[in-house]
Amino acid sequence: MQYRTLGGTGIKVSPYCLGAMMFGAIGNPDHDASVRMIHKALDAGINFVDTADMYSRGESEEIVGKALKGRRDSVVLATKARNPMGLETGDTPADPNRQGASRRWLTRALDDSLRRLGTDHVDLFQIHRPDPDTDIEETLSVLTDLVRAGKVRAIGTSGYPASDIVEAQWVAERRGLQRFRTEQPTYSLLNRGVEREVLPVCERYGMGALIYSPLAGGLLTGRYRKGRDADTHRARFGFRHLTDERRLDTVERLIPVAEEAGLSLTHLALAFVIAHPGVTSAIIGPRTMDQLDDLLAGAKATLTDEILDRVDAIVPPGTDVGRLDMDYAPPALQRPRLRRRHPEDRPAA
Repeated sequence: MQYRTLGGTGIKVSPYCLGAMMFGAIGNPDHDASVRMIHKALDAGINFVDTADMYSRGESEEIVGKALKGRRDSVVLATKARNPMGLETGDTPADPNRQGASRRWLTRALDDSLRRLGTDHVDLFQIHRPDPDTDIEETLSVLTDLVRAGKVRAIGTSGYPASDIVEAQWVAERRGLQRFRTEQPTYSLLNRGVEREVLPVCERYGMGALIYSPLAGGLLTGRYRKGRDADTHRARFGFRHLTDERRLDTVERLIPVAEEAGLSLTHLALAFVIAHPGVTSAIIGPRTMDQLDDLLAGAKATLTDEILDRVDAIVPPGTDVGRLDMDYAPPALQRPRLRRRHPEDRPAA
């Protein structure tokens, strides 16, 4: 396994990062099997593990903690916080303060994560999507304190638009605060929109990019084909992106390209994303040992310029074919009132 520098941190990480979202109730509830997968990935040379507090409500972090006992010092460990962790029971609503990027919550969330992970620090603590209700200076201030306390080595973002990344960098510089060193965007053969601004901005500010869903939410495994029903674990969740006709049509056009390259579609997809100079690591998220074995088998795949040109002809650089269900949508897209003037103010005359 070759290693790359994570942004300007000096930390060396593998081009494949083991994503732990599928370890726990949402994916594989067998803790022992999940631990064996983590150990196999580490034995294969992967030294980068990414999880989050919300994955199976902390169960993923607990599994990762079990797996890293005795091996913690050789692993670059990343987790995330921001999404809701409060429980709804009956008529009792979830606690609105057990989420977000405030000082109040991030301090508590990190302590909870460290307890579940069985460690006194994480190497990378990421904000899991922007929080429009919290001033970015407030967020950077608490993250700076957590770094100074020795609980965090570096800080990052996940799913941030380019404008939010730039604003955070400016605030950090003006206020003398820790700056975000990484961004975790979605990037794949089907979702190349981040090539337009996000990845160039990361390169400009010396940020590492650890990209998630390089297999486009499962579509690039070859198990989802036009006109066929796929009986898969993901299909049972009813994700719209798995039945998007435009995306399925594009998959059919990419399969011959993979065959020409002598690769499976999965290996083509992974080789494509890590070939971008702005990408540090691609997050792979296996649920079973067979899936992990297949992902690891593609580690030596290399794409020629001719193959990359053929990909460009099918999905032009900087464009998306549909979107992932879990993609971040900013408030301006979620809230009609932010993109529609009051009826009285809409006429031009």
